[in-house]
Amino acid sequence: MFYFFKPLPPNDIDYTIYKPFIKNEWFHKNYMKFVYALQLILIYLSIKLGVWNFANWLIQTIVFIMVFLCHELLHIVVVYKIGDISLTHSGIFFWLNSNAVINKKRYWLFMTLPLLVFTIIPIIFLPLLEGFIFEMFVYIIWINAIIAGSDIINSFLIAIKPSRSKFCRGYYTIESD
Repeated sequence: MFYFFKPLPPNDIDYTIYKPFIKNEWFHKNYMKFVYALQLILIYLSIKLGVWNFANWLIQTIVFIMVFLCHELLHIVVVYKIGDISLTHSGIFFWLNSNAVINKKRYWLFMTLPLLVFTIIPIIFLPLLEGFIFEMFVYIIWINAIIAGSDIINSFLIAIKPSRSKFCRGYYTIESD
């Protein structure tokens, strides 16, 4: 089931087995500061590179909204059949939460699929493009990278977890043999 701006129903996580995804209390408390810093750096770099000059504000807004919606849909595609999903927000930031218990590879895919589809893969095609299409691709690449600030950090955190890890709602456990 998909919940819009409602919390997920409680699930049966055994907190004696599942540990917080971010163990370090200081980092957990300051996590969003790292995300904001990364996003500000990306915004600054995109401004310096002239990314925001590719079209008028209406086209930029439409492309931004489309990239954001597709970005979130790619997250949803990875987990929609294995657990409930809740779209919530905090200020201008939107969050997807799921009660799905997923392995490390699927969780990493959940976090990185939008980054791969709208930033990494389009970079490969940039040398083949020119003109307005080139400028639009560059805009999409940068916008998605900015939107994916939290995903970028989480992808690194997932990568350093053991390969037999299982994740659910900000917690993880290591599956026994």
